[in-house]
Amino acid sequence: MRTLIAALVMAAGTACANGGPSADAVHAETAGASGQAARGSSTHDWTRFGWNAARTSASLDPTGIDSSNVATLVRRQVTIDGTVDASPIYLHSVTINGAAHDALFVTTSYGKTLAIDAHDGSVLWRFTPPAYGAMAGTYQVTTSTPVSDPDRQSIYAAAPDGLVRKLAVADGHVEWATEITRLPGREKIASPLNVDRGHVIAVTGGYIGDEPPYQGHVAVLDAASGKLLHVWNSLCSDQAVLLEPSSCGASDAATWGRAGAVVDSASGNIFVATGNAPWDGARNWGDAVLELDPLATTLLGNYTPINTETLNETDQDLGSASPVLLGGGLIAQGGKDGHIRLLDWSAMEGTTPHRGGEAAVVSTPSGNAIFTAQAVARIQGATWLFAADFNATAAWKLVGSRLEQVWKNGNAGTSPVLAGGLLYVYDPGGALRVYDPVTGNQRAKLDAGGGHWNSPIVVDGVVALPEGAYASHAATGVLDIYRLP
Repeated sequence: MRTLIAALVMAAGTACANGGPSADAVHAETAGASGQAARGSSTHDWTRFGWNAARTSASLDPTGIDSSNVATLVRRQVTIDGTVDASPIYLHSVTINGAAHDALFVTTSYGKTLAIDAHDGSVLWRFTPPAYGAMAGTYQVTTSTPVSDPDRQSIYAAAPDGLVRKLAVADGHVEWATEITRLPGREKIASPLNVDRGHVIAVTGGYIGDEPPYQGHVAVLDAASGKLLHVWNSLCSDQAVLLEPSSCGASDAATWGRAGAVVDSASGNIFVATGNAPWDGARNWGDAVLELDPLATTLLGNYTPINTETLNETDQDLGSASPVLLGGGLIAQGGKDGHIRLLDWSAMEGTTPHRGGEAAVVSTPSGNAIFTAQAVARIQGATWLFAADFNATAAWKLVGSRLEQVWKNGNAGTSPVLAGGLLYVYDPGGALRVYDPVTGNQRAKLDAGGGHWNSPIVVDGVVALPEGAYASHAATGVLDIYRLP
C-alpha cells in the first residue's frame, strides 16, 4: 500500500465438495436489453458493490439501455455533501419518509450515508456519524460501499470511526452499530460490505504509508442483532478475537481490494486477498489469497506467490485486488506487481502452506499495478474476464486453464460492470466509456467529472456514478445520474 499515493495523484487529475469455488459463482449468459419491461419500469435492485455476493459485477437484469440508445443518455449532476470514492447501490420502490421512491444509497469518505431519489436527485435522508466533526478534512476516511439487507428494509454502512451500522431504509435511523477495529486511526474500512446467509461481512486494512500497528481483519456480524460473531486475523491468525493491534508482533496484511470479501454462492465460503506483511504459512498471511468458512472461523485454503518476501519488501501487494471466482475451481488474482495469477484452487485447499504453483500468469491490462475489481461473466458459452487499471482496459476468455486476451485498449478505467449486454468502465480522467464486451468497440463516451476509485451501477434505466477522489478532502461532491431522454 505504501506506493498507492502515486496512484492517487494520477487518478485524481469457495470450496465445493469436489474442491474449489463453485461454478455458481459465475453468471449465466449476460442479459441484453431485448424482451425487457417497458422503459421506466422499476422492478430491479443493485444491492451491493459487484451486484452479487460473488462480486461478479455482471448483472443479469434487463436495463432498458442498449447499444442503440446508450449514447443518448442525459446526465443530471447532483451535488451532495461529501465525496463518494466508491459505488452507489439502488433499491426500487422502497418506502422512505412515508412515500415510495426508487432510491440510491451512498457513503461519503467521512462516513455520511445518504438516500437519494434516483429520479430528481433530492436527498431523502442522511445519516451523519457522531464523530463526523472530528474526522472531516483529515486522513481518516472510508471508501466503502453500503449493502442492502435482503428484506430491503435496511442497509449496512461503514464509517471511518471503525463502526458498521444498520440503517433503516425508511428514514436512516440507526438500528445497531458495531465496531470492527480497536484502532480506527490505523485500521481503515476501505472495501465494500457484503451480506450472505444472515451475516454482514466486513474487512479492514490500513492507511497510506502503512504506519504500524494494524492488521487485516475479516469480521462477520449477525445481520439481525449486530453481534460480532467472529473475527479472522490475517496476522496472528491463531487469535480468534478482535485484536488490539499492538498485541500482535506483526503488522499490515491489509484486506483492501476494491471487492473486499468475495463469497462463493454455493458454499458461502469467503475469499479474501491480503497486502504486504510477513508470511509464514502458519499464523501470518501477508500477500496471500485465503479461503475461509462462512463464519470466518476456519482457514480452508491458501496461496502465496513464490516470491512473497520480495513482494513484501518492495511494496508489491498481492492484495491490491480481490480474488475473482471464475468457476470450475479457478481463481484469478491481480496484484500491484502488474500480474494476474490464475490459480487452480483444488491445489490450494487445506491449511498446508501453498507457495507458488500458479496455473498461469498474464499481465494486467497495462502491465502496471491493478487496484480495481474485475468483472466475470458467461458470454457465448465461455467465461470472460474484464479488467481495467489506470492505463488500460482489457478482456480475456478462459480457454481450459489459460486466459487468452481477446481485446485491449489504452483507456484507463476503474472497476468494470456488465449490464444489459454492455460493458461500462469509468475513466477517472473524466469519462464513462461503454463498450461492446465481445469486440471491445466503444459504443459511447459519456461526460463525467474526474475521480479515483468510483465505479458505476446500471439498473432500471439508470446509470449512477459518483465523482471525485477522497484525497481531495472535499466537503461536497457530485453524483451523476444518467437517464434516457
